[in-house]
Amino acid sequence: MTANPQEAALSVVMVSPDSFETLRTTLTALRRQTASTLMEVLVVGPPAVGADLEATDFGEFAAWHYIECAATHSSAEMRVVGIRAASAPVIALTEDHCFPARGWAAALIARHAEPWAGVGALFRNANPGSAVSWANFVIEYGDWIDPQKGGEIHHIGGHNSSYKKELLLAYGDRLPEILQAESAMQWDLATRGGRFYLEPQARMVHLNFARFGPSIKLRYHGGRLFAANRAHQWGFGKRLLFTVASPLIPLVRTWRSTRTLVRSGRSNLLLRVLPILTVLLGFDGLGEMAGYASGAGNSMQWLTGIEFHRQRFLKKPQQDTAAALATATEDKNS
Repeated sequence: MTANPQEAALSVVMVSPDSFETLRTTLTALRRQTASTLMEVLVVGPPAVGADLEATDFGEFAAWHYIECAATHSSAEMRVVGIRAASAPVIALTEDHCFPARGWAAALIARHAEPWAGVGALFRNANPGSAVSWANFVIEYGDWIDPQKGGEIHHIGGHNSSYKKELLLAYGDRLPEILQAESAMQWDLATRGGRFYLEPQARMVHLNFARFGPSIKLRYHGGRLFAANRAHQWGFGKRLLFTVASPLIPLVRTWRSTRTLVRSGRSNLLLRVLPILTVLLGFDGLGEMAGYASGAGNSMQWLTGIEFHRQRFLKKPQQDTAAALATATEDKNS
């Protein structure tokens, strides 16, 4: 379904397990992009998602498509369906709880004119009033907190990242599996000569878990899935070594996260955030231990189940979501 005759430079993949309403806030941010006419939007999900679509929601874009996909037990599988159907040379992945600032697409398109395998954005905490939110934000996006200088970087933020399409398609049938843990995929791309760039003009506003109990489960399953994908092709000896060494991982990551808060000018948060951060990273380490020892288990299915409808895990769902979208779409530096 083509909206404008101009060829798309960026294909944006959006996935939903249940309805189009799940994606509406993110779509609003996409519609307000300065480069919206250069974007192709691909919506992937079950028939109920397609039933809600209206062409008027996509009038700003070069093209848009709905692709039916019943495999909603894995968000990675849904994203791969969109990636394979994309027409642009660059793929951008999105989430229903992360909103790109107005200049995001234009910055990615410009930077991908250079030979980078992946280009990543900077991130802002959309619900900064919660210490639990800050702990989760630092764990997931601490390396890319806005503001900071851009440049070549060892890896970029997952789930809200961009890649050259040809590099993703080169994984063939392995792509749904390797996309489950993007950090591991990026490390694999690096071994193949891929390089990554942190683009400071591309910004995103991310809503984070603000409830402690669900955060423990999030960290455990996230750690387990990461470790299982990282160790997929390892032999028994290396798996055993990392399983035994797993208790050290939370210590190292707590130290790094503490440095991240200080470096980003937020040392005033340490007393509030550090105890929660330490506990959550402990459960992340337990998950990694389980992943190295016995694989992913049902972690992909569990994470897919809680990946959407982030409002369930916020303390002020409506206010936080509205404030996040306003921050993204009114970004004066975009």
